[in-house]
Amino acid sequence: MYAVIITIGDEILLGQILDTNSRYMANCLTGIGVEVVEMLTVSDKHEEIWKAVDHAMRVADLVLVTGGLGPTKDDVTKKVLAEYFGCRLVFNEEAMEWLKELLKGRGIALNENNRGQAVLPDNCRILRNFKGTASGMWFEREGKELISMPGVPFEMEHLMTTYVVPDLQKKYPRLQVAYRMLRVYDIPESELAEHLEAWEDALPQGIGLAYLPSPGWVKLRVTAKGEAMGLLDTYYGTLKEALQGLHYNEGEEENIEKRFGRVMREKGLTVATAESCTGGYIAHLITQVAGCSDYFKGSVVAYSNEVKAGVLGVDAKDIETYGAVSETVVRQMAEGVRRVTGADCAVATSGIAGPGGGTEEKPVGTVWIGVAMPDRTIARKFVFSSVRERNIAKAAVKALELLMEEM
Repeated sequence: MYAVIITIGDEILLGQILDTNSRYMANCLTGIGVEVVEMLTVSDKHEEIWKAVDHAMRVADLVLVTGGLGPTKDDVTKKVLAEYFGCRLVFNEEAMEWLKELLKGRGIALNENNRGQAVLPDNCRILRNFKGTASGMWFEREGKELISMPGVPFEMEHLMTTYVVPDLQKKYPRLQVAYRMLRVYDIPESELAEHLEAWEDALPQGIGLAYLPSPGWVKLRVTAKGEAMGLLDTYYGTLKEALQGLHYNEGEEENIEKRFGRVMREKGLTVATAESCTGGYIAHLITQVAGCSDYFKGSVVAYSNEVKAGVLGVDAKDIETYGAVSETVVRQMAEGVRRVTGADCAVATSGIAGPGGGTEEKPVGTVWIGVAMPDRTIARKFVFSSVRERNIAKAAVKALELLMEEM
């Protein structure tokens, strides 16, 4: 089964918000064996929505649409779909009761704009939205289906998990897919692909490999469809053999910050960070995990040399002699923040994130990471890329990994 995803909204085209809906829907569809062949983003204009829907209905079996279902005049998706599928917009008593119930619970008075959201097409299946005022709509024509949902992410996700995914699975039981995941660390995607080229070339029909790179690792997904599902474990096993000598973890392991939090709790340790080039990004990652106050003491963003010396106690003469981006400085930063916060262990970063500031001796992407433990302090030098954002993200991930290695 082929699918097209359409997101509607001028705010997406203007770059004012990110389109996270398409990613979420595609992930859901892929998980049940539906192949997404296109993703389209169009404006709120009547003619643009019509053209996108008409195109999608011609090239796909399933079309998912989000956006344009609000109560204001610029939300025209419902009107376009009613015209496209040749139906009338009529007052839906049941939807009105849902609206009254929802708004009463939120202490909001019902107004005419809200009443308009109970006017719905008369020849589609209405999907009750327990999270918002805009109902979902499920149309069918000539063996093809279009499902329209609100653009608000948590409302769309609610409809996807409550109706779309389970109902598609019931209706199309032959849509079967299975996969295995693992993460490979400390190797670029291109180098990993070259390493696995022979293994990948030998894959039979129905078995596929996808590379999903992130700062610090590459996620590999082995997928089996249809009759090849019985071969999945066999080829997953040969993949692990092909990865011998490389650092990898099996399964859809939690992200780095959750893994770090789990390790900290297992070890019963507390941690602090001293950050220069990462500008607090390591602390940001750590505090993404609920309950991190159990192990996270705090952070000092020591971007200037004055803060490195005045707050963390780094020897000003060492900064002058060796430079802020050096082993001796990052060691003292880690020891300093551990002393200041009373943490069991600490990690520190100092580097040249870029795009400028590099030298022949210390090019852009050079980062020193220091780790201070109760009985020792270590430091390692890394040279990442020329892209500032990637250098900051990679350094933060590597800092957490290096700290876990020393525990």
